[in-house]
Amino acid sequence: MIRVASVPASHVYVRHLTDPEGNDTVVRLPDPVPADGRKVPGGWWPPLMLDPEWISRNHRSFDIFHIHFGFDAIETALMKDIVHELSSRRKPLVYTVHDLRNPHHPDPEPHLEALDVLVSAATELVTLTPGAAAVIESNWARIPTVLPHPHVVERPLIERARPASGAFVVGVHVKSLRANMDPFPVLDTLTRTVSALDGARLQIDVHDEIFDPANHWYAPDAGARLLSYAESDCVDLRVHPYFSDEELWDYLSSLSVSVLPYRFGTHSGWLEACYDLGTAVAAPSCGFYAQQKRCGRYDFDDNSYDGSSLERCIEGLYEQSNLRATWGEREQERRNLARAHHDLYERALSWRVSS
Repeated sequence: MIRVASVPASHVYVRHLTDPEGNDTVVRLPDPVPADGRKVPGGWWPPLMLDPEWISRNHRSFDIFHIHFGFDAIETALMKDIVHELSSRRKPLVYTVHDLRNPHHPDPEPHLEALDVLVSAATELVTLTPGAAAVIESNWARIPTVLPHPHVVERPLIERARPASGAFVVGVHVKSLRANMDPFPVLDTLTRTVSALDGARLQIDVHDEIFDPANHWYAPDAGARLLSYAESDCVDLRVHPYFSDEELWDYLSSLSVSVLPYRFGTHSGWLEACYDLGTAVAAPSCGFYAQQKRCGRYDFDDNSYDGSSLERCIEGLYEQSNLRATWGEREQERRNLARAHHDLYERALSWRVSS
């Protein structure tokens, strides 16, 4: 049995790296609970394992330390201390490179500094797409193992029939306008494009916190601009709190197409959930979304936007049937991922023995 301190363990991506039948030889430690009880739904934030003192106190309870998410607020000096503590305890570090560019950071430098530490120090590296692997090899002279993103939605919903609807619904969820989102050029194009398609409508969703002056995400100018789209006959604008998981799956299932309005990014769990539920995705050209799953693609990145490419993308998706995951496919993928991670951990442990 291989014991893994996974940062985090309860995130859906990590939970779905296990064998679906429970035939695993990998055990992941549960996420420590903050003393003050503050945590995101699912329980993993803040990630208390990312602490040299925690590693020092708990190093006998794990064989491998595997970082996925949760180091957004970790200073480079502290990350170096974490790496040093793992090395001094002879604990292999595995790092899955989900993000080459942090979608929450307008400035890429802090994340790149963290990558410099983690990618260089890791015994084994994983990433999700060949394109990301090529960037890692080019920038850090490391060759990661490429493993796909597992399913996000659970089996009953993957097998559930989509709701019957004659409408073609294009959805843009701008959430709370995180750093990599630039919805306005996208929405300008979609308003024109959708209005010209028979039986189509554009649904815009936004979190209500951007309208709350007491909230960190308060953005009155952006909020007013979003509200103005409701003047178009083809637009359905919805302001609401964060969706629960159940509400999110119902929302995605109600869409024909989900448009990702990102100027930068790398990979997407949202895209995987759409595939699980049979909702098409229009993804930007930044990052490697189109290498995760087959999807519509339009030209949008830090430096440029091509509205005509989004128009063509939506018109193409209007004319075709959506792809959808089957449970059989996702189940086999889970088995493969569980086996691949076991093998990867075995390699990391053999490094410890031979070094």
